[in-house]
Amino acid sequence: MSTPRIPTGSFKDLGPINWTLWRALSKVAGTPDAHLFSTVGRAKGLFRGWLIFSGRMMPGGRISRKETELVINRVAFLRDCGYEMDHHSRLGRRFGVTAELLALVHEGPSADGLSDRHRTILTATDELLDTKDLSDVTWRALSHEFDERQLIEFLFLVVQYDALATTIGTLRIERDF
Repeated sequence: MSTPRIPTGSFKDLGPINWTLWRALSKVAGTPDAHLFSTVGRAKGLFRGWLIFSGRMMPGGRISRKETELVINRVAFLRDCGYEMDHHSRLGRRFGVTAELLALVHEGPSADGLSDRHRTILTATDELLDTKDLSDVTWRALSHEFDERQLIEFLFLVVQYDALATTIGTLRIERDF
């Protein structure tokens, strides 16, 4: 593992609000220091704005938590982001993403054993990451699974976790587990 480019922050670096948020989020994550939060918390108000944006999709989104975790785990796998995989394979288990289902997510949308709905979601995830767009065929298929609000949420979910994987990798944030 490479040396982090920006070190985790102390109380002084994070400020009282972000330090409190970091402590609470670390506890929820089951780790003494959720490095992602103690690093990006140094960005002060941007950190809090990002938390609000992210929280509207996970855990506060309209797409089921299980399907949200399938998308996040697929993005993490495709972007080789161990940090995201660590956290979201654990979170996914709470919402029914078994080890067997996670293996199918890693295998991809052509994996035998996926439901048609999950195959559609993973196909759309892969296509969006690969092309930064969805074909009309994929959009129609996804539109049969999600309402308009969920379709918009899906797009933000995929690109948010792609951006997060890029941020984690570029900053060389250490894994927590």
